[in-house]
Amino acid sequence: MVFKRMLRAFGVGGPSVDTVLTNPNVRPGELLTGEVRIAGGDHAATVDEVKLSLVTRVEVESGDNEHNRNVEFARVVVGRQVHVGPGQHLALPFQFPVPLETPLTVVHGTPLRGMTMGLRTELEVRGAVDPGDLDPIAVHPIRSQEHVLNAFGALGFRFTRADSEQGRIHGVPQQLPFYQEIEFLPPQQFLGKISQVELTFVTDSHHLYVVLEADRRGGLFRQGGDTFGHFAMSHDEVIRTDWAAVLHQWMDQVAGRRSSHGHGL
Repeated sequence: MVFKRMLRAFGVGGPSVDTVLTNPNVRPGELLTGEVRIAGGDHAATVDEVKLSLVTRVEVESGDNEHNRNVEFARVVVGRQVHVGPGQHLALPFQFPVPLETPLTVVHGTPLRGMTMGLRTELEVRGAVDPGDLDPIAVHPIRSQEHVLNAFGALGFRFTRADSEQGRIHGVPQQLPFYQEIEFLPPQQFLGKISQVELTFVTDSHHLYVVLEADRRGGLFRQGGDTFGHFAMSHDEVIRTDWAAVLHQWMDQVAGRRSSHGHGL
């Protein structure tokens, strides 16, 4: 009997959980919907909390070392003090607001290499947390972000990889403790002077902040290093702007002598 109680305290024979999403595809600012399905075990149990959280992999720099860790950046409590009888099946519907700064994982139907994103379900029973399951989700760009990304494609930039990095970008109203970098090889005419360009979006309900970083190649008469560009516009302004022209002009300036700073920052 004592052995059975110990097993129950550690969750053996306790309730199990499965989260079913209405649609795993979502855009920043939208709602993920679905239901958390709880199946009772071989004994009655009370689930103190049913929690959902968005989790992504973030690169963390520590001194000269880098490592990746899974970071939770948004959370919703779906239920509290949920009583589950032996073998009972419960379904808890949910709506999960996806933060506007959520990193993208898919562009034009193509997964961004290097990105992972999931919705994690946790059951807390008697103070012990069961990690439950992790459901992958696909985060697609909103319209203004897509407009900028289309310009990269039109100019011949080639996507290489993406990641999320811990830290904050100076000069933008960033809310999350990390930011995404989408890395591109520049068009052929710039390859001799620029080795790669990184794109970061910081998004709120009114504005899109576009942060560009170019890695300039050093040369006999040319200093290498990183050059930054910042552009801040309303979402409507972004869509009305010829971003292919903006990017081409910025690349011309970077490949030349000076760095460039864009609108409003």
